Amino acid sequence: MYRLTGSLVATVALGLIASGCTGFAYISKTYVSVTPQVVTIGCKDPYEVYDQRRVRKMLIVSNALRETTGCGIDDALAGGDPALTRVKRFREAARTYLNETGREDCRIRGEAVFTDLQTEFTYICAGPVEPRDTKVQTLPGRSNRVGL
Repeated sequence: MYRLTGSLVATVALGLIASGCTGFAYISKTYVSVTPQVVTIGCKDPYEVYDQRRVRKMLIVSNALRETTGCGIDDALAGGDPALTRVKRFREAARTYLNETGREDCRIRGEAVFTDLQTEFTYICAGPVEPRDTKVQTLPGRSNRVGL
């Protein structure tokens, strides 16, 4: 049977509570076998990225604390509303991830918001999809793995 990572399970569980099962089966089926990488944007905000390179889709996952407080508790106390920048931040995380994994030529062509914590992006690239045994570039500090 499939094994979900702890952070994905927690994120999916929070998403289920917020959206009542919408997308759970799809996310489980599509991303369960993918090891996440972390990309940071802005004020070192980390986002988990589950990249299905063979189908050119990625799931960007935030966490509830960041989506409540923004870059820090000071933002929340100053009246900053992270919801106002959510779409921009998730798009920036997706673009940053593609750039940092050597796919600057890829373009984001669509997105689907599952919950406030999860957005899926589809992308297209000039080059062909890598064969399964291709070593792929990962983010700095992470070892290369066999392509998905």
